Amino acid sequence: MTDAPERNLRMTVEYDGTNYRGWQRQMEGPSIQAVLEEKIGVITGENVRVTGSGRTDAGVHALNQVASFRTRSPIPCHRLRAGLNGLLPEDIAVKAVEEAPESFHARKSARSKTYLYQILNLPYPSALWRHHAWHVTRPLDTEAMGEGASFLLGTHDFRSFSSVHTNVKSFVRTVMAVAVRPRGGGRIHVEIEADGFLRHMVRIIVGTLVEVGTAKRRPQDMAVILAAKDRDAAGVTAPARGLFLKGVRYEDPDLGSQGDAGERPDEPPRGRP
Repeated sequence: MTDAPERNLRMTVEYDGTNYRGWQRQMEGPSIQAVLEEKIGVITGENVRVTGSGRTDAGVHALNQVASFRTRSPIPCHRLRAGLNGLLPEDIAVKAVEEAPESFHARKSARSKTYLYQILNLPYPSALWRHHAWHVTRPLDTEAMGEGASFLLGTHDFRSFSSVHTNVKSFVRTVMAVAVRPRGGGRIHVEIEADGFLRHMVRIIVGTLVEVGTAKRRPQDMAVILAAKDRDAAGVTAPARGLFLKGVRYEDPDLGSQGDAGERPDEPPRGRP
């Protein structure tokens, strides 16, 4: 097998992050990356390094995480997918394994990512959604939240919506699309597409929009918060359990997938909680 040509493969992975320390391999505790690398190694007999389109924190889920890895195994893609799904725990599923161009890199080739955050706006808790939504009991004004979210469109310094522990060269990011959508059963979806995200950026945005939705802040305060470039100016950080990586966009539409990701949270959670 060592003389076989090297292949560059991409995977589309769905996972429930409840029981994991996040995507990235950790010194302690399970991670999605480590589990995938282990199972790919069992099938191919290789030490494989899996690269994701980006990291997700502990408790965060993915509907269409894109990952890439290199292998000399001749096993066809459809058999790799079937083999992995036969070995993986039920809270991780490989939706696709495909041949990728030599230049494809799951993280470096990505042009934008879309995150979906789910809020459960009901006066009582949910047994089914407890690991997949933020339960907010106070009634939320979704029109005000949507108006506030619109101030985030475009290119801005998002320092106010970033964890103070973020170590980056620049806090400037471009938000291409943002929406606040009421769904059935008291659920509200906040969806954001951007060319990149800072640590806890979506969760801080959602926490601040919830304060707009309860009239603690005005919609136009979102512009003031952006201009402040100060984490203390923004609202609370929403819990990780409501956040889903919905999809990753690449220049080539055949690379990566958004699929039906926006619809999946409308179904009851599958697998173990």
